[in-house]
Amino acid sequence: MSGKTAKYLLKRILLAIFTVFIVIAITFFVMHKVPGGPFLGEKAVSPAAQKAIEAKYGLDQPLIVQFGTYVRGVLTLDFGPSLKQRGRLVIDIIQDGMKTSAKLGLIAAVFALVFGIVLGSIAALRRNTVLDRVIMVLTTAFVSMPSFIIGTLLLVWFALKLKILPANGTSSEGLILPIVTLMLYPMAYITRLTRSSMLDVLSQDYIRTAKAKGVSKNKVIFKHALKNALVPVITYFGPMLAYIVTGSLVVEQIFAVPGIGRAFVQSITNRDYTLIMGTTIILSSLIVIMNLVSDILYKIVDPRINLD
Repeated sequence: MSGKTAKYLLKRILLAIFTVFIVIAITFFVMHKVPGGPFLGEKAVSPAAQKAIEAKYGLDQPLIVQFGTYVRGVLTLDFGPSLKQRGRLVIDIIQDGMKTSAKLGLIAAVFALVFGIVLGSIAALRRNTVLDRVIMVLTTAFVSMPSFIIGTLLLVWFALKLKILPANGTSSEGLILPIVTLMLYPMAYITRLTRSSMLDVLSQDYIRTAKAKGVSKNKVIFKHALKNALVPVITYFGPMLAYIVTGSLVVEQIFAVPGIGRAFVQSITNRDYTLIMGTTIILSSLIVIMNLVSDILYKIVDPRINLD
């Protein structure tokens, strides 16, 4: 690793840490400025009881003291107890939800990458044919439709009308529709990205030179063209994860998937402030980390890239 690369990585890591800290600060102070409180819904809470509850959770301390305590806890993944799910810690709720959400997101991401690259390559190699046009029409439709509409359509058609798949995501079969819903948009985007990049690469002089030298078509495509065409796809890896993470907030609600997205939405409904803050910080940190990984992969795939 060159000194310039090491300097770039250090700068990106420090920037990622700073970004996460800003997310923690914004989340903490915004939650404390929201009108009302997590205990206002309790029946017949006397002022004395209210003060006792606030003292129990440290809410009677000055705000800056509360923030310092919270940051120290976050460093050890201690987000405190849930204010609504009595007897449960926020980190335990997040871990339970992540078991399902991670599996859901990982499978959706892998399928989106594989099918997107394959379909994009086929469309580029069969440019201006019927197959190319069909692929482009379908991907345009999927890119144009938000995940909650796609999820609702799949739910109505496959679960309610055809009745070939369960309507909820509490079983392995029930995860099929949520996975398809989450993968369609990034798959369509990657398809279009791969097609455009592949057409650009295939028009380069070194590809024409390789063909003129008698290099086999498969070798030209897979060894030279595809590798360079995948560079833009690698840069989309971070935004793709962001889409899957944010999309899961809606998709898990539609299909009743017991994941972190559903837990986050329910925490907002229940005014469970510690769970809201914990899930926000974890999801934001995950996006920041994966964008950092995407930048590193970008350099690995194409060493010619100049790091500034």
